[in-house]
Amino acid sequence: MNYWHAVLLAIVEGLTEFLPVSSTGHMIIASALLGIPPTAFTKLYLVVIQLGAILSVLVVYWRRFFQSFDFYLKLLVAFLPIVVVGAFLKKYIDALLESVTTVGVSLLLGGIVLLFIDRLFPQEDPQEGGHPVTNPGWREAFIIGCFQCIAVVPGVSRSAATIIGGLSQKLTRRAAAEFAFFLAMPTMAAAAAKDLYDYYKEAHAQGHDLSNLFSAQEIKLLLLGNAVAFVVALLAIRLFVGFVARYGFRAFGVYRIIVGGLLLLMLALNISLQLV
Repeated sequence: MNYWHAVLLAIVEGLTEFLPVSSTGHMIIASALLGIPPTAFTKLYLVVIQLGAILSVLVVYWRRFFQSFDFYLKLLVAFLPIVVVGAFLKKYIDALLESVTTVGVSLLLGGIVLLFIDRLFPQEDPQEGGHPVTNPGWREAFIIGCFQCIAVVPGVSRSAATIIGGLSQKLTRRAAAEFAFFLAMPTMAAAAAKDLYDYYKEAHAQGHDLSNLFSAQEIKLLLLGNAVAFVVALLAIRLFVGFVARYGFRAFGVYRIIVGGLLLLMLALNISLQLV
């Protein structure tokens, strides 16, 4: 991986992390198209640069993190289901990450769902006696966390699954999207920590010098990737919230169907894609 690859992947991550289009799926596709070698560091890079993206949530919503202690407890309740699923299904999840067909099918099916999600969960209108929810309770937080577990399948999109979970609990589009952003922080931080630990264990098993776990260039790549992902995600969050609050999710459904369809067509035509 070179600096050009690092920047491109970070841009993809920043743009897609909080959109309901699957950042993992897009980075897998981008890595394959760029011909980036599937090294252990490449796989780690794709996870660690998500930290830069989620830091943008702190910048945009920093006031929300000083609201109340309940805010953190609800995030914990929503976070626990993915911990359990990740612990018991890790080897199956890792196997799915090597399947480009899974990414294509997930993008396509998820796009079809997003085409109709606004009809399935119409927004409550206060003027017509509706009661839109802008702040999830304990039960709603747990259910949203259960929806997030669907995103262990690459191509599903953690953001999409979590937002749909929020909409199913009668949250407004804005509230569902924002809770998805908040939940991304412990989820992605835990994923990055786990991958860093696994990377450390693998290096130790191979007898490498652990005091120099990363080369100078690899450290620069990680810092650059996180910085680029942070800036791009900062812009993406601001644009996305306003867009979905006004127009809904249909456009993202169309986009997913196009990308997933093209990916499956490439596979059908035997156009090889090497996954990382």
